[in-house]
Amino acid sequence: MSNVWYALGLTLFAGLATGVGSAIAFFAKRTNYRFLSVSTGFSAGVMLYVSFVEILPKGLTALAVPYGERLGHWINTASFFGGMALIGLIDTLVPAAKNPHETHSEEETAPLHDASAAWPAFDTVAPQSRQATVGVHDHRIDRDKLVRMGLFTALAIAIHNFPEGLATFLAALENPSLGAAIALAIALHNIPEGISVSVPIYYATGDRRKAFAYSFLSGMAEPVGAGVAYLALSLLTGGAGGVIPPQVMGLTFGGVAGIMVYISLDELLPTSKAYGKGHDSLLGLVSGMVIMALSLLLMK
Repeated sequence: MSNVWYALGLTLFAGLATGVGSAIAFFAKRTNYRFLSVSTGFSAGVMLYVSFVEILPKGLTALAVPYGERLGHWINTASFFGGMALIGLIDTLVPAAKNPHETHSEEETAPLHDASAAWPAFDTVAPQSRQATVGVHDHRIDRDKLVRMGLFTALAIAIHNFPEGLATFLAALENPSLGAAIALAIALHNIPEGISVSVPIYYATGDRRKAFAYSFLSGMAEPVGAGVAYLALSLLTGGAGGVIPPQVMGLTFGGVAGIMVYISLDELLPTSKAYGKGHDSLLGLVSGMVIMALSLLLMK
């Protein structure tokens, strides 16, 4: 049972990073775009490496027990692409109004942490943003629409955070050290999400507390999703003492690997490129893979 609480604690840590991103938007005088680029690239490197090197092989090992190695390979591969299809379906049904890791200009974020700063001219801020061609927020709309945009972004992020929480939880349950690494990767990529939720809500309401609260709550979907998924798996498939059968764990691991690869390729790498310059995103990507590889080697 202690492993369960540890795994839930890690998902809570990852979810809280969304609130950290919101706090950065309100208190940091300048946004460190290079840090955001390298950190999101780092997250992608960690998630891609562990998906292919650790999680997918664990799924095969679990599935080979009840089904044999040959059939286990087929089922593991199907579960991997099934996970990608699931998160792709979520993206289709609950699309974000804009890229949830969008780049906000310094002019745009200044009033959040400096009450005396002039609000940006909403009819010009979008085309003047630092990376105007990559998912920037377009604030050339009325405030009611800004509220809906912020709330919709928060909802989209919350729904996307459910499978991320499940990935962190299951990895930590199987291997605490691996779970910690994945939690760190997801926490780093949750920081820009916190900024993306808080900025439009603040401009629409002028209420810092409300903007922070919605951002914080969207991150809490990760531990909630992990807990709900674990209870569902335990109650529906668990044997004596709620132990989840190996075939269910194998299918889940394959699906989680697919989800993490999709998130890395669809969200993290494009975001890293949007925030960075030159080879910042590649530096983060390779660094994440190298550090993850070294940590796995040292654990053996």
